[in-house]
Amino acid sequence: MVTVVSHPLVQHKLSLMRDVQTGVKEFRELAAELSLLLAYEAMRDLETVPTRLHTPIEEGEFPMLSGKKLALVAILRAGLVMTDAIVQLVPAAKVGHIGLYRDPATLQPVAYYNKLPTDIAERRVFLTDPMLATGGSASAAIGFLKEAGAQTIKLMCILAAPEGIAVIQRDHPEVEIVVAAIDPRLNDHGYIVPGLGDAGDRIYGTK
Repeated sequence: MVTVVSHPLVQHKLSLMRDVQTGVKEFRELAAELSLLLAYEAMRDLETVPTRLHTPIEEGEFPMLSGKKLALVAILRAGLVMTDAIVQLVPAAKVGHIGLYRDPATLQPVAYYNKLPTDIAERRVFLTDPMLATGGSASAAIGFLKEAGAQTIKLMCILAAPEGIAVIQRDHPEVEIVVAAIDPRLNDHGYIVPGLGDAGDRIYGTK
């Protein structure tokens, strides 16, 4: 299942991120803001339970999260800006990191780091990566999560290409994808077109 968050605020902020004139500071802030907006949609189905509370006026039962444990897992490095933003919404969530880079010749993911919460099997996992391009890195990361025992995984991306979505649906059909937009295609270098460039470089000012 793929959910495209078409809210006008989401689309406006994404357009600002696409602009080549947008600087590092603004790009990073926009990525964080978009991550929060995507999280609202991705976490729409979190369970709540009625909880008895006293307001300043009277006592009553009001919905609160049921206590189901959450985990935010970033695909390094670009996914960090997303988890850092989202953890503000769910501060009790544990945070994991999976380090992958894409070999420029083969476009295949190469793993260099994997640190996950020890109780990942008991948590609902939200995997973050701004760009779902070829899908190789995200598919490999989901594979690592499954090997560690994760049962429920959602993939949150700012931008996706049909090729990347197809890979996730082929390799991990049960994983829901939440994105701000789906662009038409990849170019010969594996970049999303029209896209927004290399998200990691634009977030951290490394190019």
